[in-house]
Amino acid sequence: MLRRRWVLLLLTALGLPAQTPVNNFRFSIIGDRTGSAVPAVYEQVWREVDRLRPDFVLNVGDTIQGRSDATVEAEWQALRPLFHRYRRYPLYFVAGNHDIWSTFSAKIFERETGRPPSYSFRFQNAHFTVLDNSQTADLELKQLEFLESELKANRSRDPKFVFFHKPFWIPFLQFQSGEFPLHRLAREYGVRYVVSGHLHFLLKMERDGVTYLQMGSSGAKIEPDFEKRAFYQHALVEVRGGEVRITVHELGPPYGEGRSVDLSR
Repeated sequence: MLRRRWVLLLLTALGLPAQTPVNNFRFSIIGDRTGSAVPAVYEQVWREVDRLRPDFVLNVGDTIQGRSDATVEAEWQALRPLFHRYRRYPLYFVAGNHDIWSTFSAKIFERETGRPPSYSFRFQNAHFTVLDNSQTADLELKQLEFLESELKANRSRDPKFVFFHKPFWIPFLQFQSGEFPLHRLAREYGVRYVVSGHLHFLLKMERDGVTYLQMGSSGAKIEPDFEKRAFYQHALVEVRGGEVRITVHELGPPYGEGRSVDLSR
């Protein structure tokens, strides 16, 4: 770190441009833990993620069962030992409809996760924007405005990822023209990946260079069917320069067979 600082100072003194950060990192994506969490699945997801040693972890929402102000604090507290066990990994939470449903639950979400429902962060030359549609079907205007301001301020960064819980983009891409406000922003500012959860099965769609990904379950109750991409899973994203490779891993026994799906193909 000290050596890098001296190099930057020398480049500045000589009037030379400092190097743009080079991407060389990996992160994991964890799907919904709820609704109706299957005991021990989420814990196995974390054990498998730990073996991959990512630089950080993002989830796609629905961490607690929620829906009750009376139990919300106890539900988050019950998960603290698990998150503490894997505290070596920075964990970025997305707000799901099971996480935020009221003013009080939003306050507890922010306290427990350490971040508001909408925020952004950078890692090397990549940029991540996390949005909140926990209580709406799509993205409200203020969420789109926040996204545009973040994308505009980070226009030169690549790749760009956008995360939020509910995949309202599915009907636009599957049954309509594909023209909707989120997609126009993603196309204009070079967003490479939009990632959601909520429906508990794996889905990938593409339009105009933007990849839309819905993560499957990481604990929410499902009827497993690998061919229909309904299986307990987590994803590893490898970023090398401008290249992104996403591999979705099925859990090993007893909750799966440990198969993988390469979404880069």
